[in-house]
Amino acid sequence: MQTAPSIAIVEGLRAQIARLGRRNPTGLGLQVLPFGIAAIDRMLPAGGIAAGALHEVAGSGAQVEHGTAATLLAAGLLARVPGKVLWVLEQRDIHPPALASAGLTSDRVIYVHARKPRTVLLVMEEGLRHRGLAGVVGEFSGALSLTASRRLQLAAEQSGVTAFLLRRSRCFDDQALLAPNAAVTRWRVSTHPSAPPLPHAPDTPGLGCPRWRLELIRCRGGEAHGWMVEGVDATGHCRLAADMADRPAAPQPRRAVA
Repeated sequence: MQTAPSIAIVEGLRAQIARLGRRNPTGLGLQVLPFGIAAIDRMLPAGGIAAGALHEVAGSGAQVEHGTAATLLAAGLLARVPGKVLWVLEQRDIHPPALASAGLTSDRVIYVHARKPRTVLLVMEEGLRHRGLAGVVGEFSGALSLTASRRLQLAAEQSGVTAFLLRRSRCFDDQALLAPNAAVTRWRVSTHPSAPPLPHAPDTPGLGCPRWRLELIRCRGGEAHGWMVEGVDATGHCRLAADMADRPAAPQPRRAVA
């Protein structure tokens, strides 16, 4: 049976652990890359994407195969980090001008064509050992083992280099994408119809800003959530969709007049 002093000591330790967990629930360094969108950053434990960690990004539906929106999201985030980016390709279908439109210009990217999924992971792990890189991105198809993802996470932690694993598959409902792994955050990005270019004329045809459904499906120390955003611009930033950020107040119910 515990005495009163021992109970007090245990409770004090629990409170101290809880305070530390609130300060940095990811267990990683405090350096982060914020989205710059309060609604998103406040849902992430450290107020942004943790640097020196592995993050998984994938498309949704038809986007799973080519991962265009997921690619632009990773490019935009790393565009704001100084230094070179190692981009490891499984297929030679990258479009450098698209990355440049998200702020990541060609002079900053080192491309490696790895051809096979296993080689992608090996090159990523080797790249993550170089502290001078702004980030490492790997385009990967197939099943990702827990051991392989842990190796990437450990390499990222040791060097402080941020890693993005872009998951791709020819199967829209690939069960391999649901398997657990060591990524600190796991994101899904799906494209949606753009808003009309003229808000005051919703029937006027035209091409508005790209619109994505950005879903945080797993976050170490955080909770899953989703947002509707407009795609990254030339500075690497995205923003809440206009009708979400500036939504008018809900109309008040009408009252019957006596």
